[in-house]
Formats: sequence, C-alpha cells, structure tokens
Amino acid sequence: MKKLGVAILGMGVVGGGTYKILTDNREYFRKTQKLDISVECVLEKNKQRALALGVEEEKIASSIEEVISNPNVDVVVEVIGGIEPARSFVLQALMSGKTVVTSNKEMVCKHWYELEEEAKKMNAGLLFEASCVGGVPIIRTLTDGTQANHIQSLVGIINGTTNYILTKMEQEGSDYATALKEAQNLGYAEFNPTADVEGFDAAYKLSILSSMAFNKRIPLENVYREGITKITSEDIAYGKKLGYKIKLLAIGKNTSAGVEVRVHPAFVPNGEMLASVNDSFNAVKLVGDSVGEVMLYGRGAGALPTGSAIVSDVIFAGKHPEIAYSTFENTKEADKNTKFVSDFTTKYFIRLTVEDKAGVLSKIAGMFAKYNVSLKEVKQEVAKENGVPLVIITHETQEFSIRKTLEKLESLEEVVSVDSLIRVEE
Repeated sequence: MKKLGVAILGMGVVGGGTYKILTDNREYFRKTQKLDISVECVLEKNKQRALALGVEEEKIASSIEEVISNPNVDVVVEVIGGIEPARSFVLQALMSGKTVVTSNKEMVCKHWYELEEEAKKMNAGLLFEASCVGGVPIIRTLTDGTQANHIQSLVGIINGTTNYILTKMEQEGSDYATALKEAQNLGYAEFNPTADVEGFDAAYKLSILSSMAFNKRIPLENVYREGITKITSEDIAYGKKLGYKIKLLAIGKNTSAGVEVRVHPAFVPNGEMLASVNDSFNAVKLVGDSVGEVMLYGRGAGALPTGSAIVSDVIFAGKHPEIAYSTFENTKEADKNTKFVSDFTTKYFIRLTVEDKAGVLSKIAGMFAKYNVSLKEVKQEVAKENGVPLVIITHETQEFSIRKTLEKLESLEEVVSVDSLIRVEE
C-alpha cells in the first residue's frame, strides 16, 4: 500500500479540522483509497494549541526548514492564511519538490503564476480546492466534471459571512451593524471584517474560479468589487415587497463581447435557486454550452467543510503521480487578447427621496429617458418628514447610463437624496 506523509502548516480552525479528518479516517482511507496517509509533522507557533488538538510533541516542528527536510513528508498543507509567511513557506516546499495543498485564496489569487511556475519546475503539485467555497467541490467540477463544455457563466454566493449578515437583515429586520455584531459573536465574521464585507474575499475567489472556468487568466484587478456595508434594512424591506432577496453575488460571464467579472450586492427573484441560499451556506451556478445549468451547494467555510476539501486534494495528490496544472497559459497579467467588459448590462433598483410636489415624477422620468434608461416599475411610498420615498426598477440597461442619470438626478433641486443603487440579477 502506498504511504503518503503529510505536514500541516498552521493549526488554527482549518488546520485542526484537517488534522482531525486525517487522523480519524486513516483506516478508512486505507480501505477505500488504498493510501496510508499519516500526519508526519505540524508547524504551529502556539505549541499548546497543537498539543490540545492531540498532536504528539515530537511531531511539532520548530521551523519550515525542519518540515521540508523531513524525508517522510510528501505533501505540505498550508492553512496559515494571508500572504506572508505563507507564500515563502509554500515556495520553499515547492522548491524541495513537495506537493502543496492550500486553502489560501488570497495567496493563490495574487501569486498563482509564481507558485505554479515553481511547481512545474520541480514537478510538484499545487492544489487549492479548499481556497474557493470551502467544502463545495467547485474546482474539481471545473477541471474534471465539465471539461466537455465551454463555460458561459458562473454566478454564486461564495462568502458565508456576508450571506449570514444579509440573511439576518432580511429575516429579522436587523440593521447592518447589528447583524455584523451577531456574526462576529458567532465566529462567522472576523474582528476586522473588511475582507468579507467589502467583497475582497469573494473577489479573490472569483478571480480564481473565472480563470478556471474560462481557461484564461483573470487577474484580481479586472474584477469589479463592491461590498455590503451600504445595504440598509430599508433596501431589503422594499426588495421584499417587490419579490426579491438581496445577496452578495460573484458573477462571471464569457461572451462574444468579452469577459465580465464582478462582485456586488444584487437583488435576485424569490423563485431563483440562489435566493434560497441562506445563513453561511454557499452556492455556485454554472452554465455550460452542453450541460446547461449545474448548481453546487454547501458549506463555504468551517473546520470540517474546508478540511474536507483539503483532504480531498491530499488524496488526489496521493493517487495521481502525474501532475495537472492550469488548463490555460498562466501569466501574471491577463492575456492581451482578453477583452474585459466594464460597462455591463443589467437591471437596477434605485431608491430616491424626492420633494412632495406636483411634476416631480415626470421630471425624473424625463431624466431617465434622456439617457435611454427604460423604467420597468415605479413605486411611490407614503411621504415622510424629509420627502417622498421613490422606488424604481429599470429594464436592462448599461451601467454607464445609470451612473450618468444618477449624477444628473443628484443635481435636481426636487431630489432630496439618491439613497440606493442596487443591481437586479434575473
């Protein structure tokens, strides 16, 4: 039976989950995978944390050099997170010819080319299923399950923290600050939640997933990004009246016009499958030219879901001595022939507060018409102290036209404020 030695860098939540799966299931993997997988060592600066997880003291390494010089280590699992020292450790492991399995989406997104080039040079593996959507096998689906297809689009909820916050705001009527605090208390959100709530985490993942889906490098700088911090309970309440739920969506489209990649909040119709994805769950919908729609759903984070994805890569490395790399020419920047669409087309939800007097509606409608924006629905709510709330849903229109219209509306004396602009994806 083939023996496979593993080292784990970082024994936090995900490292601990990975260690548990590997040790609890060693006999199971012997029977089902014909692999004897052993954890040979771990690297963790907090020695007590590793000991508390059941790691034997003699298996706690004191340096990365000790890890990579261990002849029994075949696969190095990196679950430290962040760029440094993770990147340096991964490069050292690859330079020594060891396969690396990582859950580090920021590192892969920003240093993919560099890491893969080193892996190729040393005939080592670089596997990162766990970097995108936790326990949901989206990478393997793209590389192995849908190879017969040209992937036309992917749309997903790929950040559990923001989905939890938006779910609480929708179901309980909480404001953003209250829902965020609850997410932090439950461990879903970090003390500094910026990476999640401003859309960075989802943008890292979308850069990786769209590159895999469209077989061309989609760098982070080409991903439009907008977070959820400006979403209010009023927006959600108005959306509910119109039959929508709000989600932070990651959207990738590959069309004849070019590649469109964006992360932002959007209203989705209640009947759409993504609308039913709540709390910290994630989902991704792929559309292929042959298979049509494919939907993947599951937990996007956590010790065991992410550990599951890591261990699946460890097993893959043990069973596939031949190394597979990206299905495209990986580069630091996008190929010069790749055209990116920034003036994308979709529907829009716009919320204004206007003065309560005759002629205002016609003046506002005229401004939209001037910039070729067709209105699908206009709802005037009960007047408040500072004016009349006006909710507008447009037909599909270009982003540039909407931005130009709102810029002009803000200058009208009849418009008290432009309160919200949220895209609608149907």
